[in-house]
Amino acid sequence: MNALRNIFTLLLVLICMGTVAAEKVVYKINVKKEIGALTWLYVHEGFREASELNATAILIHMNTYGGEVLYADSIRTKILNSKIPVYVFIDNNAASAGALISIACDKIYMRPGANIGAATVVNGVDGKAMPDKYQSYMRATIRATAEAQGKDTTVTVAGDTTIRWKRDPLIAEAMVDQRVVVPGISDSGKVLTFTALEAQKHGYCEGLADNVEEALKSALESDNYVLKEYRPSVIDDLKGFFMSSVIQSILIMLILAGIYYELQAPGLGFPSAVALFAAMLYFAPLYLDGLAAYWEIILFVIGLILLAIEIFVIPGFGIAGVSGIACVTAGLILSLLDNDLFNFDKVNTADLNRSVLTVVVGLFAGFILMIYLTHKIGHGVFRFLALDKTQEISEGYLSVGQKEFSLIGKEGIAKTMLRPSGKVTIDNVSYDAISIVGYIDKDTPVRVIRYESGQIYVQKTE
Repeated sequence: MNALRNIFTLLLVLICMGTVAAEKVVYKINVKKEIGALTWLYVHEGFREASELNATAILIHMNTYGGEVLYADSIRTKILNSKIPVYVFIDNNAASAGALISIACDKIYMRPGANIGAATVVNGVDGKAMPDKYQSYMRATIRATAEAQGKDTTVTVAGDTTIRWKRDPLIAEAMVDQRVVVPGISDSGKVLTFTALEAQKHGYCEGLADNVEEALKSALESDNYVLKEYRPSVIDDLKGFFMSSVIQSILIMLILAGIYYELQAPGLGFPSAVALFAAMLYFAPLYLDGLAAYWEIILFVIGLILLAIEIFVIPGFGIAGVSGIACVTAGLILSLLDNDLFNFDKVNTADLNRSVLTVVVGLFAGFILMIYLTHKIGHGVFRFLALDKTQEISEGYLSVGQKEFSLIGKEGIAKTMLRPSGKVTIDNVSYDAISIVGYIDKDTPVRVIRYESGQIYVQKTE
C-alpha cells in the first residue's frame, strides 16, 4: 500500500514538474509613444527584466507614428542582437521609426486595419523630408535590417534557382524613398506603406490577429504561456524625460551659460546655482541608469577646475584652458555612452552619433544664449541681473582714487607673459595690464600707454 502511495506521489510530482516546464514566459513591452529616450529606456529595461526571467519570447506591443531615428536605430540593434526571440504586434500604426523597429523583429503580427511603412526621415519642425544624405543612411539601415532576417525560400523554375529573402530589402527601401521602384508593388513615385493584408502578402507580416493573445498563440503555436508586462515606475519616466536628447541639450546649454556668467562677477550667485542644478539633472539619471560612471563625472569636474585656473590664475588662454574644454566635452559625451572605462565594444555608431550631436547642439545653444543674454541683461525681464543705480556725489558717494592715471608714460617690466592680459611691475608695484599690440613675453620692457575703465594698457618699449 505504501509502495503504491509513493508511486502515485512520484507521478503527481513529475506531472506537476512537466506542467511547470512546459509553461512559457512571454515578456511584453509597450511601444505606444513617440520613439525617443523614454521608449529606449522602456525597451532597455524590459529586455533586462526578460533576461532575468528567462523569458521564452519578448513581445513588443506597438502603436506609434515614429520618432527619433537614432533611438530607433538603438532599439532595432538591441532586437537584432537579442538571444531571446522578439515578436511585434502592430495594434494600429508602425510608421517611420516604428517600421524600422518592426522589421528588426523575428515575427510581425498585425491587427486588421493596421499599417506599416512611411519611413522617410523628416525634421521635427514642419515634417518636411530631410536632405538625401539622411535618407541614404535610413535606406541603408532599413535595408540591412530586412537582410538580417535572412533568406526564406528557394524556388527552382526551368533549372534556374532563385533565393528569396524572408523580407525583401528592396521593399524596405521603398518605405523610405519614393524613387525606389518595386515592380508590381511600388511604382507610383510615393513612399510605400503596407496595409495588414498587403504586408502579409509580401512577407512583412506573419499573420493577422485581433489582439496580443491571438498573436502569441500563432507565434508560439501554443496558448500555454504566462504573459508578463514591463510597467515603468515614476523614476523610470523621470529618467526617460531627462535623458531626452532635447532636454540634455538644454541642460548642457544652462551649464555652459551659468558658468560663463558666474565667472563675470566675484562670488557665487544665481548663475552658479543654475549651472549646478542643470549638471545634477544631466548626470543623475545617467548615473542611475549605469551610463555615467564616477570617473566620467570626475573628468567633467576636472575640466571645470582647469577652466577656472586658466581664467583666475594663469593669464591668457593656453594648455589649461584647452585641456579644460576637452575634459568637459569628453565628460559630457562619455556619460551618454554604455562604455566600460575605455572599452567601447558595446557602443554602436548610432549611440555615439547621438551623444556627440546632443553635446555639440547643447554647447552651440549655450554659446548663442550667452550672446543673447549679454545684450539683454539690464533690460526688460533681465533687468534684475544688472545694477542700474547711479551713485551721485550729492548722495555722499565719492569716486575711487585715480592714482593709476599717473602711470601713463611710465615704463616697467612684464612680470608674466601678456596674452594679451597679464601682470606688469612698475616702480616695484605689480599691476594687471593688457597688451595693446600682440603678445608680450615675460621680462620684456613695457610702457603704459593709457588707463581707462579701471584697466592699464601697455606696449613694448622701442
